[in-house]
Amino acid sequence: MLNVVVMVSGGGTNLQAILDAVEDGGIRNTKICAVISNNAGAYALERAKNHGIPGIVISPKQFASREAFNEAFLEEVEKLQPDLIVLAGFLVVIPPAVIRRYPNRIINIHPSLIPSFCGTGYYGLKVHEAELERGVKVAGATVHFVDEGTDTGPIILQKAVEVKKGDTPEILQRRVMEEAEWKILPRAIQLIADGKVRVTGKIAEVIEED
Repeated sequence: MLNVVVMVSGGGTNLQAILDAVEDGGIRNTKICAVISNNAGAYALERAKNHGIPGIVISPKQFASREAFNEAFLEEVEKLQPDLIVLAGFLVVIPPAVIRRYPNRIINIHPSLIPSFCGTGYYGLKVHEAELERGVKVAGATVHFVDEGTDTGPIILQKAVEVKKGDTPEILQRRVMEEAEWKILPRAIQLIADGKVRVTGKIAEVIEED
C-alpha cells in the first residue's frame, strides 16, 4: 500500500481528481494519509475532511524564520511516513532537507509542457497568460519528480491540450486541468504505486505501461 501525502494551497481540484480516482479504482493500492496546506482557508482542506482525511496546516508565516519553518515542516512530514509526496498546487518552496530526505519520492503537477513556461514565476494563471501572449497553439501539463531546482526534475508524464481561438487565461486553465492535469496526475500516482517508473539521473522512464 502506497502511503501518500498531498500538499495543496488552494481549492484542491487536482486533489479532488486524486480522491475521485481512488474511489473509482483508477488509483489502487494507495492510501491518502494526509493533506498538508500552508493556507488554513484552502478549500482543499474541506475536500480532505469530506473524505475522512486529516488536514494539516503549516505555513512559513507561523515561524520566526524560514529555517524554523523548514525544520518544522520536515518533522511534520516525517511523522506521516509517506512513500510518496504529491504537490498538487502547493505554492511553498519545498525545503531542501525534505527533497534530500525523499529523493524521487516527491512529484509535482505543472500546468505547461515543460521545458516551456516553467521555472521561477510560472505558476497558475501566469503560465496561461504567457502562453497566450506568446501565441502558442498547444499547451498542456507535466507531472515530474521534484529536485532542488524549479520544475527541473525528471518528467514522468505529459499531455498536450489545444489552444483555441478566443481562449482567455481562465478558459485555457480550465481546459488544461480537465483534459490534462486531472488525467495524468492520478495516472502517475498509479504508475508509481505499481513500480512502473524508473529514474536514472535526470530521466524518468515509464516501464511496462498498459
